[in-house]
Amino acid sequence: MARKFFVGGNWKCNGTAEEVKKIVTTLNEAEVPSEDDVEVVVSPPFVFLTLVKTLLRPDFSIAAQNCWVRKGGAFTGEVSAEMLINLGIPWVILGHSERRQLLNESDDFVGDKVAYALIQGLKVIACVGETLEQRESGATMKVVAAQTEAIFDKVSNWSNIVLAYEPVWAIGTGKVATPAQAQEVHSELRKWLHDNVGPEVAASTRIIYGGSVSGANCKELATKPDVDGFLVGGASLKPEFIEIIKSATLKQNA
Repeated sequence: MARKFFVGGNWKCNGTAEEVKKIVTTLNEAEVPSEDDVEVVVSPPFVFLTLVKTLLRPDFSIAAQNCWVRKGGAFTGEVSAEMLINLGIPWVILGHSERRQLLNESDDFVGDKVAYALIQGLKVIACVGETLEQRESGATMKVVAAQTEAIFDKVSNWSNIVLAYEPVWAIGTGKVATPAQAQEVHSELRKWLHDNVGPEVAASTRIIYGGSVSGANCKELATKPDVDGFLVGGASLKPEFIEIIKSATLKQNA
């Protein structure tokens, strides 16, 4: 089963309105593979979602960077899945390591968030990944399997989930998993899906890599059989994001 290459751009907590307009202009003018070959989703801060939705080319889509675990109400500072649907935002990133690490979001909490977002009609980029200490102790698969299982426990339909493997030690550090390291974890994650969720889900679910992806390292990563795309951080704010999108053509020829 062919899996369409997926490139997400997580802009994190960056940008002014003018800077965001410049980024969107660069994206709108870029020549990239067709949407038949690559799905591109950018994720601006909440305050710029509507601005980007208004200006962005129609073959690119938009994700929010987070949403609340249940329906809105007395939850100051949170944004509900229902609000995102109301704005016409189709995607949301959940379980990003920065939220797990800095805001202490647990595996179960992330699982609940993914399940609720899916029920409301959002598509989810669900993030998993280990710390450097966990990798060095040999616990990588134990950690990412537990994070994935917490989602599996709450979700019955995986058709609107993209799984993002983001080793915490490679996010914003300039370090990047080698193509072999990325492929190894992606392959093991796919095997976990095969054994626990089912062969069809394992074959169809896109597993993307995040962690200091750049124009320089994306090409070799893209050729790995179980790397179905990228979730890009800092480089998604720069023109090199276009080169990362273009790496989809290498997957077709791999």
